[in-house]
Amino acid sequence: MNGTGISDAYMSAAVSGKQGKVREVVYPVKHYINSSRQLVTEREIDAGEAGRATVDGAAIHKSCSVYLPAGYEKSDSHTRYDVLYLLHGVGGDEYEWLRGAGNEDGQYILCNLLDNLIADGAIDPLIVVMPNGRSSHDWTDCTFNPEGTNMLGFYYFDYELRNDLIPFIESTFNTYADIRDSAPKAVKYSRMHRAIAGLSMGGMQALNLILGGHRCDSATLAGTESVWKNGLTATVPARGMTDLFAYVGAFSNAPTSSSGRFLGASIASSGNRLKLLYMTCGDADDISLDCYEQSADGLADLAGDYLDEHYRVTIKDGVHDFNVWYNGAYHFIKKINLARRDLQ
Repeated sequence: MNGTGISDAYMSAAVSGKQGKVREVVYPVKHYINSSRQLVTEREIDAGEAGRATVDGAAIHKSCSVYLPAGYEKSDSHTRYDVLYLLHGVGGDEYEWLRGAGNEDGQYILCNLLDNLIADGAIDPLIVVMPNGRSSHDWTDCTFNPEGTNMLGFYYFDYELRNDLIPFIESTFNTYADIRDSAPKAVKYSRMHRAIAGLSMGGMQALNLILGGHRCDSATLAGTESVWKNGLTATVPARGMTDLFAYVGAFSNAPTSSSGRFLGASIASSGNRLKLLYMTCGDADDISLDCYEQSADGLADLAGDYLDEHYRVTIKDGVHDFNVWYNGAYHFIKKINLARRDLQ
């Protein structure tokens, strides 16, 4: 057993023929923060909702990493797949989930974990999308700068996710979900086949942008103090995306995550029943532990009947690293699969 708490067998490469593959794909983005801190969009989005001016602008192009399970064939349109989106941390990018903890047997550890879970029948084959979570003109800038547009882009990723990335993924790959079908029955069906989770800053995005918390901006530019002492301050609430996702995971969610009571109230007011919320953090994590506890406290009470399963998993001696995050991903993915099978 290694530091993740997961069997070594799952971290090693799967047998030949059972290994998935990773593709890097490029897609157009028409919703992002420009150099003037405006939200570029092709849709009618009120500036009050966005918390800033909205403007027209040319599309940019971003890349993301996509894991395809063993046996995936584009030509086999009869075989469909669930999709999991995994979001990276503040200094990471679309490769962090793959490269963050290195390789084992010449394969990315995350891919080994997925390959083995699928090969053992513990989960159904799925597609995993790892995007760059900065929706900004300078999305490749991984520096921490509270006044930077790259940082602001983290808090506007939901517009890109809803309007650019999900439509691209579901029109490019063979997925159960189809965002193009807006019939109520189809929308309800599709959300049961999408899941999203993130580590650290990505965990904040999973809570604030998917459940419906606050966006943030530079405290200096907003003329306020940063309660987190990191140069950032809360601004306007995000609409949330529980209409598109039924399963959400947050692993060591970063400071700027909204409170549990605010998130729980957002879940309830959305009218969309969340099937699963999985939150985890190490008890020795001096970056995220306080924020994790504040974001979990009161959440289930306020969400009420609109939250089916809520897991709060504090890992003994866990710190802010991939031991905690792989543990979170492993258990989250398995619980998604169980929740889906209960629906059948």
